[in-house]
Amino acid sequence: MSQTTVQTSEDKPKPRRFEPPVSPTTLAFWDATRDKRFLVQWCTDCQKAIFFPREVCPVCLGSSLEWRESNGRGRVYSFTVEHKPQNPNLEGPYTVALIDLDEGVRMMSNVIDCDPDQVSVGMPVAIAWEALSDGRHLPMFAPTGNPTTGGDQ
Repeated sequence: MSQTTVQTSEDKPKPRRFEPPVSPTTLAFWDATRDKRFLVQWCTDCQKAIFFPREVCPVCLGSSLEWRESNGRGRVYSFTVEHKPQNPNLEGPYTVALIDLDEGVRMMSNVIDCDPDQVSVGMPVAIAWEALSDGRHLPMFAPTGNPTTGGDQ
C-alpha cells in the first residue's frame, strides 16, 4: 500500500483511492497530515478527546474545541478483511479496523504492513502514513515494532 497513484492510459496519475474532502471543520487536521502530524480534536469544556472532527463536542455540546497532537498509538478494537475490494484501484485482501487510540477515541482506518491473517483484536498499532495526491497523508496503522512506525518507542 505504499503506492498512492496508478497510471492511466494517458499517463496521467489518478488517485488510487477516494481522497477525503476538506471542510472548514477538518482543515487543521488535514493540514497537519502534510507534515505527518496526527491531531485529535479536544473539548476544553469537558476535557474529552473527539474523533471525528466536529463543530461541537458530542459529550457536553460545548464549542470550546482545540487540536492536540496525538502520539498515534492505539490498539485494534475490531477489524474485517476485505477480500474483494469494490474500488478496482485497490488490491485485496486488506484490513479495515476500528482503532482505540491512547487518547480515548476510536477511529476507522486500515492496518498495513501486516498480513491480514496476523491482525488480532487488542494488537498494538502505531500511526503510519499513505501519501495522497495533494500533499496530504492518510493516517493508517501498522503493528508496533514495524520499521514503518519507528518501533516500540
